Amino acid sequence: MAAAVLAAAVPVAAWGLLGQYDDQGLPPSELDYIVTPPDIPAGLDTTMGVVALLLAGAAVVLLARASRRGTFEPRRWQVLGPLIVAGLMIGYGWRVVTAGVIGANIGGGLVIMFGGPVVAGLLLWAVGRGFWLSRHPDAGGGRGPRTGFTPGGAWGSGA
Repeated sequence: MAAAVLAAAVPVAAWGLLGQYDDQGLPPSELDYIVTPPDIPAGLDTTMGVVALLLAGAAVVLLARASRRGTFEPRRWQVLGPLIVAGLMIGYGWRVVTAGVIGANIGGGLVIMFGGPVVAGLLLWAVGRGFWLSRHPDAGGGRGPRTGFTPGGAWGSGA
């Protein structure tokens, strides 16, 4: 449960704490948007970001303690790491894409063009690694016998 809270809270924390990136000095009616930002009361996004940051921090502490106790397999961080990075990119990217500008939002286009594939790759990595870890519970991590090639081991070395 803490891992799911962490993965969901990171993009909200990044989005909420960054604030809106509109060009200054012009009313919103004169700005151009790739995607119009959600119409929420002033300050609510920051409050949501702070709450999400606190939830993410609590989840990290719980998961770190569970990893030390052995109730959360440390190899699962290999799945959570890419999800955290993807969440940061999604939160930041959403702010850039919803920024109000005069003319073209070049940053928003770059986020879509380059950030989208990177986020997709991170998500695919997390899903693939999670699937692999669930299919190979005895590989690595000091749990159970290891199978296959071990660098410096006798198996496959001709010894």
